[in-house]
Amino acid sequence: MGLLGILLGLSLLIWLAFRGWSVLLLAPIATMVAALLSSEPLLAHWTQTFMRSASVFLAQFFPIFLLGALFGKLMEDSGSVASIADAMTEKLGTKRAILAVVLGGAVVTYGGVSLFVAFFVIAPMAMGLFRAAKIPRRLMPAAIMLGTSTFTMSAMPGAPSIQNTIPMPFFGTTPFAAPGLGLIASAIMLGFGLWWLARAEAAAHARGEGFGDEAELRSAGELAGDETLRERATASHEFDPAEIAHGAVATANPPFWKAAAPIVVVILANLVLSLVVLPRLDLSFLAKPEWGSIQPSAVTGVWSVLTALTLAILTTLALNGRRLPNLRATMDAGVNASALPAISVASLVGFGAVVAALPAFAMVREAVLGIGGGPLVSLAVATNTLAALTGSASGGLTIALDALGATYLQRAAAIGMDPALLHRVAVIGAGTLDSLPHNGAVVTLLAVCGSNHSASYKDIFMVAILGAIVALVAVIVLGSTVGSF
Repeated sequence: MGLLGILLGLSLLIWLAFRGWSVLLLAPIATMVAALLSSEPLLAHWTQTFMRSASVFLAQFFPIFLLGALFGKLMEDSGSVASIADAMTEKLGTKRAILAVVLGGAVVTYGGVSLFVAFFVIAPMAMGLFRAAKIPRRLMPAAIMLGTSTFTMSAMPGAPSIQNTIPMPFFGTTPFAAPGLGLIASAIMLGFGLWWLARAEAAAHARGEGFGDEAELRSAGELAGDETLRERATASHEFDPAEIAHGAVATANPPFWKAAAPIVVVILANLVLSLVVLPRLDLSFLAKPEWGSIQPSAVTGVWSVLTALTLAILTTLALNGRRLPNLRATMDAGVNASALPAISVASLVGFGAVVAALPAFAMVREAVLGIGGGPLVSLAVATNTLAALTGSASGGLTIALDALGATYLQRAAAIGMDPALLHRVAVIGAGTLDSLPHNGAVVTLLAVCGSNHSASYKDIFMVAILGAIVALVAVIVLGSTVGSF
């Protein structure tokens, strides 16, 4: 009955979440169903297991959600994201329209701009380029997805994404974990995705297929009123799309150098803090009980991302603050955009903690750990599966590491494996099957582009899932053969 309870609770969570029910309501209900059928104390699991685990997640990662959403909103309303997109359009032009869209999305998301902010700015750019180049509109979502939701989220070393941040407290790593493998994985994802899109474009032109219908892009305001879409979106990424319609956008975009400067600050500050500054500081005081009795490596990775985002926010305000028509409204919208996604993902984590505490989970645990191929293979399977089931890379990743992270770390230590390799495999693994059709980011992007699953999902699958799986396999093979580098 215990295993049935876990499966029933999870099925209830997946089914109703796909129908647009709030995860804030579903996660506790699914928790109670799983605990009830396991004959476990309901209220104790809700208040002592579910809430404690959710609060630990928020304590560790809410500052990342907060600063990331604020930075994204400031970059959007100041016109910086649009300026970068325009520069890509001007530089590459319609002859390389797909490449322009992919690189435009990649630059802003690797620089720390929230995914949904990038969607709403890159989509109009993509529409203009694709129409001029006579590339089918149905390929827009895949091109945007490739640039915003693949290698810049999970593979590029130093990415300030929440997914790349989550493994750091578990493994004592930095955002630049296994940089060589991360770059190889990024090259595979980007190369495979561009190859597939070029092939699809050539096939469409050979059939005489042009841009297609002239349906309008859906605006942030329209999507803000779609509560079903909003609930799906906020459980999958770190920005509440309803807040994109709030605030006020600058009437003129800044010069490219002013738009790009905050992104450069994020990347350079993260690098210097992670590899030079924080490792040289005396943080021995963290071992004292009043600071949680922790090792510095458990927090320095998060600190580097937090500091880098803070410096980028200050840079944005210094260079482009005067362009903002309503600074307070923009900042309010940015910080408000972080709250619902953070609590939604924390609720998924709470549900996972209860499941991991149930007696029947021992069977699941042994089955996962018993997968052949070593810890990297079983870790990849665990993060892939949970990200697929929850439709959330960050939620699935945290659930997997909460339940099994310490075990993987022990196994890695026993065979002399660098924890950085675990970090990179876990993040790439969580960023593959999370892009199944029910993922909130996929549903939102299709809505923004005015497309649907039947027209566009095949290409999304190829660039966001199959390409990522190829990269994941390459990293596992290389990591198992030569180790982390």
